[in-house]
Amino acid sequence: MYKIDLNCDLGESFGPYQLVNQEEILKYVTSANVACGFHSGDPSVIRETVQLALKHGVKIGAHPGLPDLVGFGRREMKISPQEAYDMVVYQIGALQGVLSTFNEKLQHVKPHGALYNMAAKDKALAEAIAKAIYDISPSLILFGLSESELTKAGEKVGLPTAHEVFADRTYQADGSLTSRLQKDALITDTNLSINQVIKMVKESKALSQQNTEVNLRAHTVCLHGDGAHAIMFARKIKETLEQKNIAVSSVQNWKDLI
Repeated sequence: MYKIDLNCDLGESFGPYQLVNQEEILKYVTSANVACGFHSGDPSVIRETVQLALKHGVKIGAHPGLPDLVGFGRREMKISPQEAYDMVVYQIGALQGVLSTFNEKLQHVKPHGALYNMAAKDKALAEAIAKAIYDISPSLILFGLSESELTKAGEKVGLPTAHEVFADRTYQADGSLTSRLQKDALITDTNLSINQVIKMVKESKALSQQNTEVNLRAHTVCLHGDGAHAIMFARKIKETLEQKNIAVSSVQNWKDLI
């Protein structure tokens, strides 16, 4: 039977600014990537997000990003591998501190935004991030772009590594995500998004913008919670996957991650 984890970036509010209805979307996902304060989130938001995730039985991961609140962590910054290592360690530590007050453990780590995309292509950054995660705990699962430098680094260092695919993003022929600066970066048609996910799960392929098939592995699917119809989409994709005999389950329950 096919299986997939559904993850969503959460805890990305800040102070009085609320980005998404977390209570509702947590009903449909199995893993939550919680912002740790650099690109978004604050101590109270982190605690509230953790409480909601635990209430709905959703596994929790750290979502470390670049220190860029204004740019929401989506603008590239020139950083060294050592700086990447330090940023990731620091942000994981923040979330682990909150989790310890609930006697809960971290499931995974997924870099955010520009840091994620930079590490997908930059071997040195990818290896620094993977090492940071491994040094904290070799049992933490690394979420990275499927078949990227980041997933290669995770596997190389010995981390359980989940190859991530995207429901609402288009792909380039080299397997990278289409830049958000391009108008065709996002898939807004719900049926097209769901069909893309089913193809990635069942065939391990995605159709690129160049009309070529990209080979990939699909362990976890990212659902962006800040879209106009995010909750409706999360509900529909979970229902459709189950109708197609694709089990929706947290990767923590899997025994076959590399």
